[in-house]
Amino acid sequence: MAFLPAVLAAIVLLAGLALIGADWYTGIRYAVSILALICCVFAVQARAYWWLIVLVPIAVLWNPVWPIELPDLALRLLHIAAAAALVVAGIMITAPAEQRR
Repeated sequence: MAFLPAVLAAIVLLAGLALIGADWYTGIRYAVSILALICCVFAVQARAYWWLIVLVPIAVLWNPVWPIELPDLALRLLHIAAAAALVVAGIMITAPAEQRR
């Protein structure tokens, strides 16, 4: 269920590597934060609460309202780690068969 928003967020994160420090980076923050929150909703619906430990910090770190400033190298490493975590979460989060109907 969460595969599409998770993969889309990973693509935005990897594309955002080129925009770190630019004016357009705020758009990356909005997209990643919103898509991570959508994945959180799917995790709660699937009762996969342990994925919230990964997804909520991603939504908080990339939130555009109260941005957290990090050094460029740390931010680039977090982009790659978050993209990988989102893809794995998107693959693993599925709703039980009786909820899909």
